[in-house]
Amino acid sequence: MSKPDLRAAARRHRTTLTRADFTETIARFAGDIAVAPGAVVAGYFPFRDEADPRALMAALAAKGHRLALPSVEPGRPLTFRAWKMGDAMHASAFGIPEPLPSAPEAVPDLVLVPLLAFDTTGHRLGYGGGFYDRTLAALKDVTAIGVAYAGQEVAALPREAHDHPLDAVITENGLRRFHRT
Repeated sequence: MSKPDLRAAARRHRTTLTRADFTETIARFAGDIAVAPGAVVAGYFPFRDEADPRALMAALAAKGHRLALPSVEPGRPLTFRAWKMGDAMHASAFGIPEPLPSAPEAVPDLVLVPLLAFDTTGHRLGYGGGFYDRTLAALKDVTAIGVAYAGQEVAALPREAHDHPLDAVITENGLRRFHRT
């Protein structure tokens, strides 16, 4: 199956997985995430039926981590801007809420990544724009954790040279780390 066909199937499947208690459930696993004190955690504001990381982000902020959200410019890596719960936001060119352009830029130590599907080795199927792959490739020593419903896991995904694997994924079942060779 082609990547566009996989994306369409994964998008349809994800709509069947949403659950009201998901965001609070994954927040309970915040203590399982190894990140240095005061680190910058870049999350995302959920769009449509994406797995919602906001309670997890709030739990990490309560532990002293600074938060950031992505700003999108077509064709470029993501820029992350400092953000706190309740800060003013605006809609990006894609209609996704993001920090105001006046918010200071932030370099993340950990990036929470949205996805359509992930496989048993930590590869993810994104939306096809390459934003997170370009961004993760440009950031040095950043940890990438996918945020997903457990039902988004598939046995294997096609991979291309530019695809950036995840270090871990967090689902309603907990944090699962992937071993890199």
